[in-house]
Amino acid sequence: MNNTAYSNIARFIVLVLVQVLICNHINFLGYINPYPYILFILLFPVKNNRLLIIFLSFLIGLAIDLFQDSGGIHAAASVFIAYARPLILKFSFGMMYEHQTIKFDNVEFGSKFTYISILTLLHHFVLFSLEIFNASKVILVLQKTLFSSIFTILLCILATIIFSRKK
Repeated sequence: MNNTAYSNIARFIVLVLVQVLICNHINFLGYINPYPYILFILLFPVKNNRLLIIFLSFLIGLAIDLFQDSGGIHAAASVFIAYARPLILKFSFGMMYEHQTIKFDNVEFGSKFTYISILTLLHHFVLFSLEIFNASKVILVLQKTLFSSIFTILLCILATIIFSRKK
């Protein structure tokens, strides 16, 4: 295995532990709960196999579901954003995605922010729709999606800035 595989394994384990040990205990005002584990899906190398990212997304979602006893909603939301990821990559990065030259440490901030924001909003909408699963509570779904997404986006942007490998 190469360094990329080892860094992806380490990222998987660290993000699951951060989610389970720290972020699951944050519940501010009943609406704000960050889910930084989606960084694994967001930062997974673009050149890798699409089936691999979908499978690994299922595994990370399943790991979170096992710790939260949430019945598979994290796995479903994670698989959904892994499946939608190529479309959002093409929308956010354009020709860089077409030529497979995206390096998340070297892209401009606006494209990275758009990419992270769209996938986070999609993930949270699917997650909270499945969690609440009641059409009459659509306002609650949108509230939880918006507030948790803002906090998760800020956390993800901050993590990518702190741990970037720019030289």
